[in-house]
Amino acid sequence: MTNIFNFSAGPAVLPKEVLQQAASEMLDWHGSGMSVMEMSHRGPEFISIYRQAEADLRELLAVPANYKILFMQGGGLGQNAIVPMNLAGRVREPATIDFVHTGSWSGKSIKEAARYANVNVAASSQGEGFTRVPPQSEWKLTDGAAYLHVCTNETIDGVEYNLYDFAPELPDGVPLVADMSSHILSRRIDVSKYGVIFAGAQKNIGPAGLTLVIVREDLLEHALAICPSAFHWKTVAEHESMFNTPPTYAIYIAGLVFAYLKAQGGVAAMEQRNIEKARLLYAALDADDFYRNRVAPENRSRMNVPFYLRDESLNERFLAGAKARGLLQLKGHKSVGGMRASIYNAMPIEGVQALVDYLNEFAGR
Repeated sequence: MTNIFNFSAGPAVLPKEVLQQAASEMLDWHGSGMSVMEMSHRGPEFISIYRQAEADLRELLAVPANYKILFMQGGGLGQNAIVPMNLAGRVREPATIDFVHTGSWSGKSIKEAARYANVNVAASSQGEGFTRVPPQSEWKLTDGAAYLHVCTNETIDGVEYNLYDFAPELPDGVPLVADMSSHILSRRIDVSKYGVIFAGAQKNIGPAGLTLVIVREDLLEHALAICPSAFHWKTVAEHESMFNTPPTYAIYIAGLVFAYLKAQGGVAAMEQRNIEKARLLYAALDADDFYRNRVAPENRSRMNVPFYLRDESLNERFLAGAKARGLLQLKGHKSVGGMRASIYNAMPIEGVQALVDYLNEFAGR
């Protein structure tokens, strides 16, 4: 049977070891006689799953003690509303929220936040086709903003911030909020630089339905009166993410992924693998002008690699040939076209090498 490599942007590939463990525990979790899907979220069995997952994530990301980890629902799009509802009350009305617009997802965030506050696009690369991250010298920030929102990896456009060098100078007291949905746990970050980090799980953590929120404790007290109780971070934190029924099975799978990552050497080890995979793929795309990646080299994403064929009339032939070789989900997002290979933590280097071999073969033909 042909090896299958799934390059989907999300829901995305999971580690085979995690899927195998979940399959073995499907009908009976640790002798409980129950599937995790059947457990009460308030029972001792699931509480132990939840607490281990929270502890492992805190260890993987070195989350400081003054930050809460929340397991929520609604995805990244949901947090685009939940974040302003929780933080716009931090300043006097009318609140202003600053954004750096680097692609499709930060664009969605801007549109949603405008329902709850004034928005200021401090910088944008839209005029250049979202091919880079505007340097901070171009940012026009608001004194007294409720917060600054960035999307540190644009899944659709393939633009990524260099988080090692990313330490923006913000007006006094303005917290930094980051949507890290498509590259969380793929590279080391300094959580203490951020007021809030959020991430939909379905790209690099687990199945759709779970959203992680890491929030500094001093930011729990500023929700607008209209914020629903189930989305109020303070309420969720006080109830250890159990105010309403959480996505229990998604938390369980995320916990298995966290344990897997620890066994692999943690985030630092995964980052080195991701650097190697990205280097291999971009080198193939840059080898000649048959393929094009439009993103500035210093802002190319390690996780999501969009590319275009020089002759786009060959797109369907390319995709058909890829599918025949077990290389799946390479079609680009409908809003930008072309191709896209998402090479998350769970994508083995063998999958990237198989794609590179096909790229070379197809171009040669």
